[in-house]
Amino acid sequence: MKVRFLFYEKKFLSDPIFWNFFQVETKSVCISRFSEDTLRLFSKPNSMINHSKTKKETLDLFELYKQMLLIRRFEEGAAKSYSTGKIGGFCHLYIGQEAVGVGSIAALKEQDYIVSTYRDHGHALARGLDPKALMAELFGKKTGISKGYGGSMHFFDKNKRFMGGHGIVGGHISLAAGIAYASKYKNEDSVTICFFGEGAANIGSFHEGMNLAAIWKLPLVMICENNHYAMGTPEYRALSVKDVSVRAGAYDIARDHIEGDEVRKVRDHVSVAVERARRGEGPTLMEISTYRFRGHSMSDPAKYRTKEELDRYKKSDPLLKAKDDLLHSEWKEEELEKLDIDIQTQVEESIRFADQSEEPPLGWLYKNVYAEDV
Repeated sequence: MKVRFLFYEKKFLSDPIFWNFFQVETKSVCISRFSEDTLRLFSKPNSMINHSKTKKETLDLFELYKQMLLIRRFEEGAAKSYSTGKIGGFCHLYIGQEAVGVGSIAALKEQDYIVSTYRDHGHALARGLDPKALMAELFGKKTGISKGYGGSMHFFDKNKRFMGGHGIVGGHISLAAGIAYASKYKNEDSVTICFFGEGAANIGSFHEGMNLAAIWKLPLVMICENNHYAMGTPEYRALSVKDVSVRAGAYDIARDHIEGDEVRKVRDHVSVAVERARRGEGPTLMEISTYRFRGHSMSDPAKYRTKEELDRYKKSDPLLKAKDDLLHSEWKEEELEKLDIDIQTQVEESIRFADQSEEPPLGWLYKNVYAEDV
């Protein structure tokens, strides 16, 4: 069953939970076509927000927290290595946004595809790519995941169906639509998720990709990680709407908008969109509000925002929230401290591996100039 609401006045939808869930402050809202499962999720948000404290649930949260902690420590290690000159070029860190990548990718199956941005470290780690190979790529070594060719912005792993980080803002969205089209053309049971920032939502390929995905009902989930700054430009100076996801209405596709500081909430909402796409019901535009604790890149001191703003967002640190949930269940502080030590050791080993790996030979300048098997 398909249900469609277009500019319904608030009074016509009587369920107050529905409106509390969306935090609607205006008199009307535009909600594009949703599946029955999606509508059931929206009308009963507590089923997703108030998670049970079963053993399985806490184990699931522990694994999600473990992934987020690996990303945080990996990025901190990368920042330190950058400051000592071990890493060159651009380096965009994912610190603060970990719940978005981990939660979203936890909703996928092995056969699903991921298309990432220039801020791809966290997505790659969440997908299970080898931290040693990723760090070696940052160091520009031949043992890197892209053999030293790509650096920070261009991780790639065909076997994991991680279809690359991409340096051109918004340019990868049409590529994601193409991958989703190929999956549908070949009758594969696979879904593509594409990450991008709110700045990319103003790029032409964003609209082209959404239009084609809507026309062909592609198995594509477009995830806008809205960290509120496109480089140094705040969203209010670049977006005519506060909610990027409302743009889905122009293409008659499903949309969702959530806060991205609770990893299980992200996983549960993205799961609905992914399974909807897998059933052949078309794409979804998701906006997940988040915040990066560092500058746009390592060369950005982020002086365009105040310390008070940063401190306010750090109170909603997704790692602290997940850790607090674990401590209020069956996990003990010393267990989580040991996990942190183990992960820091893993990151240190990755840095050591990268540092000791060989540089690519000069002859590699002539490799991969023309198409070869990957």
